[in-house]
Amino acid sequence: MKKLLVSIYKSSRRDEMYLYVQKQERLQKVPAPLLEVFGKEQHVMDLLLTPERQLARVEADQVINDIETRGFFLQMPPSDLDSQDEQH
Repeated sequence: MKKLLVSIYKSSRRDEMYLYVQKQERLQKVPAPLLEVFGKEQHVMDLLLTPERQLARVEADQVINDIETRGFFLQMPPSDLDSQDEQH
């Protein structure tokens, strides 16, 4: 079973935009252009991520795979269409 200790950072520029990275690597593997768009990062929390872990908007397995292959996972804010779907 895969386990990954991750740090989650919140964007200062966009509500509900988050970066998930391996805790020990911090933001080292996140491309500079993305960090520029992301703005000043704000540490939200650290957590042990397993494929079975329930996350609000994304599958934990996808987060783990993206971090292992790309070095990070970017969670985008929900679109207006998603928000409308949740209201109905």
